[in-house]
Amino acid sequence: MRLATWNVNSIRARVARTVEFCVREGVDVLAMQEIKCRPAQFPYGPFEDAGYHVVAHGLNQWNGVAIASREPIEDVELAFPDMPGFLKGHEGPGAPQEARAIGATVGGVKVWSLYVPNGRGLDDPHYVYKLDWLGALTDYTRSALAADPDLALALVGDFNIAPTDADNGDPSIVEGASTHVSPPEREAFDALLAAGLVDTVRPLVPTGYTYWDYKQLRFPRNEGLRIDFVLGSRAFADAVAGAAIHREERKGEVPSDHVPVVVDLDLTGPDDDDRPMIFG
Repeated sequence: MRLATWNVNSIRARVARTVEFCVREGVDVLAMQEIKCRPAQFPYGPFEDAGYHVVAHGLNQWNGVAIASREPIEDVELAFPDMPGFLKGHEGPGAPQEARAIGATVGGVKVWSLYVPNGRGLDDPHYVYKLDWLGALTDYTRSALAADPDLALALVGDFNIAPTDADNGDPSIVEGASTHVSPPEREAFDALLAAGLVDTVRPLVPTGYTYWDYKQLRFPRNEGLRIDFVLGSRAFADAVAGAAIHREERKGEVPSDHVPVVVDLDLTGPDDDDRPMIFG
């Protein structure tokens, strides 16, 4: 199985190049973020013509997530347990949930397409929301893997965190002054890994960013961030046989500011002893 994640930054504006990429690269499952539309507005036709099923979750012109798959999509969920919501000016529990998570089982893998809140500013309520959101995601991950240690679980998408200094090449993003690199955000990311997940891409692709701002010639200068991830449980990570960051997709007509991140899975099972152990 070839699984990809891509913050498409409006699927209606970029449906042609998204589908073309999936077909050209032989993607079996694509997790999308920032689709920026409601399900009724999603351009299903081009995906279906290319042989994909699609499930989408969006509430308005902001946020939104989706999964496209050549295989049947089962057990769809539109939020993980206790996922917090956000509404500017709202205090206390009960804020409405945003369209930031969609989960489904595809080919025996539980896949979550996630668009983690941005945080906006270190003194912004959205930053607190971001940390709470990540905390709930960590609790869900820990609980799910405790209930089924052999679960092939993949949390993929735009995490809006550069977890190490090597993941930040943007001079405008400075620890102590910016979101994405603050110690609490990095600690939240590390807690997610400690809950039983593995960054399945970096061991195979030791360098490279996944996002470049449209401003200040960030892409030509390669002043980017690595904020898009494929995090997997041990059962998932043990099946990863290859990975790639498709930097070229930041070029061309109407590119997203993010690029696809892809992993190849060998799901033949534990009896295949010839497959190398990448995540020992």
